[in-house]
Amino acid sequence: MANFQDIIASEKPVLIDFSAEWCGPCQMMPPILKQVKDALGDKVTIIKIDIDKNPAAASAYHVQSVPTLMIFQKGQSKWRQSGVVQARQLQQVIEQYI
Repeated sequence: MANFQDIIASEKPVLIDFSAEWCGPCQMMPPILKQVKDALGDKVTIIKIDIDKNPAAASAYHVQSVPTLMIFQKGQSKWRQSGVVQARQLQQVIEQYI
């Protein structure tokens, strides 16, 4: 598996969903992310990171609450938001970077 730095260095936008199993709102994200992926296909990479299994990634990006969504492109953080984001809004944000 490619490492995190390699993945976020990509030309195409990478959406990271920082989540945790114990987090109620996080359970709402997978169907939303699937909708976005279905709409955008190969134009976006979507990755889910469990903050309990990857505390280093969470602390590197100062993730205080979950879900926290971040978009990276060419290694740069372009956008972030905590809380559940609806598919339509998320798609519009990602489309700015495609």
